[in-house]
Amino acid sequence: MAQHAPPARGARLGRAAGATGSVSTDSTVNGVVLLLPGASRFSPGPLRVLARALGRAGGAQGLVTHQVLHGSGPREDDAGWAADEAVRRYGDVPVCLAGYDAGGLAALRAAGHGAVNSVLALAPCPGRAASADPPEPVKQLAGRQVLIVHGTNDARCDPESSFLLAARAKKANRSTCRFEVHSDGHGLRDHQAEVVALSVDFVLGAMFTGRYSRPVTDALAAPPPLGLRMPLASGFGRSLRG
Repeated sequence: MAQHAPPARGARLGRAAGATGSVSTDSTVNGVVLLLPGASRFSPGPLRVLARALGRAGGAQGLVTHQVLHGSGPREDDAGWAADEAVRRYGDVPVCLAGYDAGGLAALRAAGHGAVNSVLALAPCPGRAASADPPEPVKQLAGRQVLIVHGTNDARCDPESSFLLAARAKKANRSTCRFEVHSDGHGLRDHQAEVVALSVDFVLGAMFTGRYSRPVTDALAAPPPLGLRMPLASGFGRSLRG
């Protein structure tokens, strides 16, 4: 596995949370979720709520979460370093990169790390490349489980850009899906409970069981554009795996 350089200018892992019992020994940890925050600490999106939900739902299975406290260098470099650090601490366990806003894009870009088995990108900000710019890379997503979630009323990070990225990613990796949260904005506040439930379902399925709720299963199986414009139903999560 290729090793990443040390994190630039102060990146570090936040305190571990999740797994039942002590997280200081390898034997209690079976998977690690690395949470990559957005551009502003004043707008965390759903990551804090997601961290708590993952701890409740996956702690007994040995799931640990860490927030990646980034430095001032490229966020994907910090994400790669954090995956290295997870392997150093916990051994050969699967890693999920879960990011919001700029952290969502960093998660997608750093997915090529050998320990990463899944990527969750919430309201990512790929931007619209100019015609002369190279397209956002997607080859690093091959072999990973990938979920992108975006609000249709996002005025900060264009949801159409994440759709176009997902369409290209789907060609490199069939295990890619994208959900649209209708009428929600960048912070995904209006339907936060549904977004968190969807995210937990995806992470646990990707990390441990290989099984997902019916909407996620359908989205992964559907050809584009259906599986990339899957509407997130109101009330999702009340009866998962039905």
